[in-house]
Amino acid sequence: MRPPYRLADLAWPDIRDRAAAGALLAVPVGATEQHGPHLPLSTDTDIAVTLCERLAQSRPDVLVAPPVAYGSSGEHAGFAGTLSIGRAATELLLTELGRSACETFGRLLFVSTHGGNADPVTRAVDRLRAESRDVRAFAPSWNGDPHAGRTETALMLAIRPLAVRSYRAVAGNTRPLRELLPQLRTCGVRAVSPTGILGDPAGATATEGGTLIEVLSKALARQVDQWHTTEAA
Repeated sequence: MRPPYRLADLAWPDIRDRAAAGALLAVPVGATEQHGPHLPLSTDTDIAVTLCERLAQSRPDVLVAPPVAYGSSGEHAGFAGTLSIGRAATELLLTELGRSACETFGRLLFVSTHGGNADPVTRAVDRLRAESRDVRAFAPSWNGDPHAGRTETALMLAIRPLAVRSYRAVAGNTRPLRELLPQLRTCGVRAVSPTGILGDPAGATATEGGTLIEVLSKALARQVDQWHTTEAA
């Protein structure tokens, strides 16, 4: 029987023993931000949790922390419900979380699925590693539309189909992201897409999403395997 892997479900003696045996702590890092009129604000967090749990289900040496569901989402300001703590606060949160986690665990992995968190995650990991902590990050990437379009809709249809309001799905701004970036950086998503969608959800299926989850899960597992190999060398 596979041991439980959700950190929050365990008591401290169990965690102590798992950590002493070499367990890795995976921390899902997402966001609470708009994903169009058809996807929940938890989309990025749901994807991060899914990847971490898939990793733990395939490796008994992985525990999954409760997700970090807030991050740097200022570009989505103006859409109801978006909760952003900004870059500096995200970096500080992850740095302090990492310091605390490394008091118990020898290895810590941030799995970040929100693009706006890229810089804070990198800076936090760099600082923690400079402090001689064994911390790494994984940020999945895929070819597809940038935000709340076909790719993320397919992922959510595979992960939480009942949370997808397909009847509200509409095409957003489908221009290439490189053309939108200047205005996005200065004025935010709302300036280029009143619906909050960058791309077109049309055609998204749970099968497509499930296939992508499998690809991303394998990429994450490979990174962890390489981590083990590097340590053993």
